[in-house]
Formats: sequence, structure tokens, C-alpha cells
Amino acid sequence: MNIASLVERNIRTFGERTSMIYEGRELTNVALHEESQRLAAALVELGVAAGDRAAVLLPNSPELVTAYGAILGMGAVLVPMIFLLAVPEVHLILQEATPKVLFTSVELVGNVLQAVEGLDRPPKIVVTGDTAPDGTLRYGDLIAGREANFPVAAKDEGDLAVISFTGGTTGRPKGVMLTHGNLLAEAELVNEIVPNGPEDMGLSVLPMAHLFGMASLFASQLFGYPAVTLRWFTAEGFIESVERYRVTMAAVVPTMLTLVLNHPDFASHDLTSLKKVVCGAAPLPQEISDEFERRTGCTILEGYGMTETSAGAVLERMDRPRKKGSCGMAYPQTQLKVVDDDDRELPAGETGEVCIKGPMVMAGYYNNLEATAEALRDGWMHTGDVGRLDEEGYLYITERKKDLIIRGGFNIYPRDVEEVLYTHPAVAEAAVVGMPSAELGEEVKAYVVLKSGAETTEETLIAFCQEVLAKYKTPRAVAFLEALPKSPIGKILKRELREMARREAARS
Repeated sequence: MNIASLVERNIRTFGERTSMIYEGRELTNVALHEESQRLAAALVELGVAAGDRAAVLLPNSPELVTAYGAILGMGAVLVPMIFLLAVPEVHLILQEATPKVLFTSVELVGNVLQAVEGLDRPPKIVVTGDTAPDGTLRYGDLIAGREANFPVAAKDEGDLAVISFTGGTTGRPKGVMLTHGNLLAEAELVNEIVPNGPEDMGLSVLPMAHLFGMASLFASQLFGYPAVTLRWFTAEGFIESVERYRVTMAAVVPTMLTLVLNHPDFASHDLTSLKKVVCGAAPLPQEISDEFERRTGCTILEGYGMTETSAGAVLERMDRPRKKGSCGMAYPQTQLKVVDDDDRELPAGETGEVCIKGPMVMAGYYNNLEATAEALRDGWMHTGDVGRLDEEGYLYITERKKDLIIRGGFNIYPRDVEEVLYTHPAVAEAAVVGMPSAELGEEVKAYVVLKSGAETTEETLIAFCQEVLAKYKTPRAVAFLEALPKSPIGKILKRELREMARREAARS
């Protein structure tokens, strides 16, 4: 089944009704679907065929939703990109994915035009809004005057639907291949654990370019509840939306809950309509969870997953005890195991690498057979995360991928930052680790050894990185060392740097 046909099923089941509330506008399921149909016809005229890639680089908006529907509906493969990406990052994804078309906005098109420079096969650029630069196409012109009768293409559950890149600014980014069946399973299984229906009101604050946000979109289409959609998250927007629209459920990352709790207007608003909050993408501090539940009356359910599992695979239950430090149990139809370095399964209570098998697990990495074979050994997704299972099947993540930094729910790969630092003429060695942050979970901390006789400053290196990296990936702090800690064979000991960063954060 084509995941884009969820909207047609929604209309048949629930009739015409509000599907999205965006900046005060109420848009129906019928209106959004008809616009997707018009846009799908336009994509065919632009030369996009079934199986071709089409990219979307937009903040949350109705146009993002209709672009997703059009791309998937006509049988092409969606390449979502978070609008915070820097120009070099966009360039590398486009180089790898070779989309025929890219959707973006007036505010972002300048960066996109820079990113397509030097590509062998640059995409046609479609711009939302009232104007479009020379050489690009205006979204409104593509759909004007078209009939809304383009049929949704038939797809099998194993057909490719989305390529979501985990990649970076240097080297070859990895594109996670997700099928129509993967995406449908994610939406269905989450709803089996946390039932939602047409009587609910959702709040969409996660970027829909992120799999967590995309999964929430498909779930709302499948189960018929409308969603208040924010262009991007703000604590004010969250608080005001919950109160105004009597929001009953939301999907968030821990940073969002922290910012809402600490907002000066939090206590003066009525958030008691909120009943269910699914939280993932980073560990949730227990004190934040407890305080948010106490002050709103909602239930927060923590989960665990990754892009390679279509967003999630593990979630706490409404009808089961929640255990401190655990992110819950495996979805239905999903298996978990913990293995040692030789892939031997470990008994309950022992710590090792977490592995997942289930209908939401990716098909593989795009054009990367070696990485696919390594990740999907013996049919199990090897997450690289360290954890343990208890006797009842509750999962405890004891160490997220050792080097991975999770800042406000966004994954940051240290090597991407290190490679940029190494291009600075004064830098001899560089290592990047996560530094604890009460607000964002982690911040990016760089440790640098300068070349002999070279001079530079923390401010200069941060500004240098910001020219190449997305702002959220740019180091918050840079420390200069005489030498980096290393093992006897010369490997940089990041665990010592992480401990150093932890102590420094505690002192500040």
C-alpha cells in the first residue's frame, strides 16, 4: 500500500474535516489531498517518474505536507531535508540522491542555489511563496488551473518511499532507505500502544523532515485526528496552542519540555487538556518528566529508536508500570536483543549492543552495500547503542552511540565538526565531544591542539565552523590543549575528553 493513500482512506472513513491548523488557518483533508493531486500532475510534467527522487527542504507548512503527498502519491521517492542544514550539507545530499526536483521556500532558496552549484545533475527548484528567483519555478504556478484527479500510484509494502540522510558535511552521507511498509508499520504500531482517534487534537512541533515528525504526520492521517502545526517549535507557541485548541497529545524531544517548563508564562496557562506526550530522540531527565506530568496532568511516554527504525521501536506503555531509567518495551511485532562484541546474545541484565528486528527496520543504506551489510547483520539492526534488557523486556540505554552528540534532539556526528576544524590553518589536532547542557541535553565542545607557532582564538574557530556547518552543529565552546589524550597505539581517548567536558560543565 502506498503511504500516500492514507489521506484517501482518511477521507473515506471520517469524511471531509479539518486536518491541519496552521497559523490560524484550518485546512481540510480534502483540500490538502486535492492540492497534492494537482502537484503530482505537475511533477510528471517536470519529468519526474516513479522511482525518481524528489527533495523537500522546507519548514513545517501546508506546502511541505502537499509536497510529501504529491511525491509519494505519484510513486517517486521522497528525500526530506531539515531546513537548518548548511550549504555544504545540502550539496552533499543532493550529490548523493540526485533528485529531479527540490522544493524550498523564498527564505531558503538563496542557500539552495548555492548548494546546487557544481552538481552534475542539479534539480529543478520549486519555490513556495509569492516570488521565485530567475531559473526557479513558483509553486503556485505549478498547481494553478489543474484538475485534482491524479490517481495515487500502486505500491507494494517493500517499495522504497523515503531516503532520509543521516550524513554530514564531509565524506559520503548515509541515506536510510525506508519503504512504504516501514512507514505504515511505524504509524500503526505506535497507535496500538498509545491509541489516538478523531476525538483527539494533536500538536505538531517536530520538524516533519525528521522521521519522528514525519511519523506523527502519517499517524494523524491514518487515525483521523487533526493537528495544530507550528512552523517550528517555540515554547510560547506550544503553550498557547495547547490552551487555545485544547490539544490532547503531542510528540516532542526532551529539550522542548524543558523550555516549556522554564517559560515564564507556563503557570498562567491552562494545559490540562494535554493527556499523552510521546518523547524521544534523546534521554529524558526524570525530574523534567515528573515535573511536567505534575503540572499538566498528562502522561509522558519515553521511547527509543533511530532513523533506521523509521523513528521508533521501543516505547513505554499506558497500561504497564513505567520503570525509572527505562525507555519502555519493544513495539508489537518487534524483537529486541542485546549482544556482545561477537554478536552472541546476552542474558537479561547484561550490557551490550542493542539490536532490533521488526517491520519498521530500514531496507538498507542507499548505494552503500558495505554499510548495509554491517548494520543489518543476520537480519538484525545493530544500533551501535549500548544497553540492557531486564527480565520483563524493558530496555535501558546506558550509552548512546559513544561519540554521537544529541543536541536538542538533533544528532550531531563529531567527525563532521572535526573535519571542518582540521581545515583551519592553525589546527593540528581536533576532537569533538558532547558537553552536558541543562537546556539542550548536550552542547558541542571542541578540544584543539594548535600547530607549532600558530595562534587563533575560540571565537575565531567557532565563526570558522559556522560558515560551513548548520548552527546547531557549530561548537558552543573550544578549549585549547597542549596534547590530546591518547591510547598506546595513538587513538584519541574521547572518553577522557567527555569526562573533562563534564567536569567543566559542572564548574560553570
